[in-house]
Amino acid sequence: MENGTVTYRRKVNYYETDCMGIVHHSNYIRFFEEARLDLMSRCGLSYRNIEEMGIIIPVTFVECEYVKPLRYDDNIRIESCFAKYHGVKLEVSYEIYREGTQELCTRGKTGHCFLDREMKPLRMKREFPELYQKLMILVGKKEL
Repeated sequence: MENGTVTYRRKVNYYETDCMGIVHHSNYIRFFEEARLDLMSRCGLSYRNIEEMGIIIPVTFVECEYVKPLRYDDNIRIESCFAKYHGVKLEVSYEIYREGTQELCTRGKTGHCFLDREMKPLRMKREFPELYQKLMILVGKKEL
């Protein structure tokens, strides 16, 4: 993990393409999710453990800029990092490259919030201080 960025690699599957032979736009959101779960895992944040703590992390927004098309059988790498964290809200950034090149194909971000099982916002600093502190460190902030 360099500068808080984690690299996730995968190959584009045939079923992820449309009749034009390029990756269907909806699949980029799936790529982001795969990369985000890998990022969390590699940073010691097991999504399963977080859910077992009673925390849910829904998506609040998605932004995706399609720069160059990806095609079936392309090997891709997704660079992801925790970009912002403000206690309740988290933002993750992504860049997708065709493997073997520095060709940026897609960039985007997702927003998330931390809720309890009743869908009420959690005060992470007070209710889950260890997780709060870890996220603050991962976005490069010191304890406020």
